[in-house]
Amino acid sequence: MQIELPEKRYYGIGEVAKAFGVNTSLIRFWEKEFDALKPKKNAKGNRKFTPQDINNLKLIYHLVKERGFTLEGAKIHLKENRQKTLDKFEIIDKLERIKAELVKIKEQL
Repeated sequence: MQIELPEKRYYGIGEVAKAFGVNTSLIRFWEKEFDALKPKKNAKGNRKFTPQDINNLKLIYHLVKERGFTLEGAKIHLKENRQKTLDKFEIIDKLERIKAELVKIKEQL
């Protein structure tokens, strides 16, 4: 899944949820379940997600939604194989971007 967000320092939970195609309650739930998600909170308590949080969300989304891991399975996988999982995910992400660019070029021909 291609997640499209403009480059910013912080993202609100609404725009993050919209980019991932999920509701905000799922993002809040994953925040409680996964130690890797630590969004900053302002004085009002609004979550502000950093680009690193977005990368962690992409990885969690990939494991849970695309590969079908249970939450426990995803936690264990992240803990035991974090670097290997990140490397594979980054390769998949780059290949998807290349594919999208190639499709765009093909459509323009």
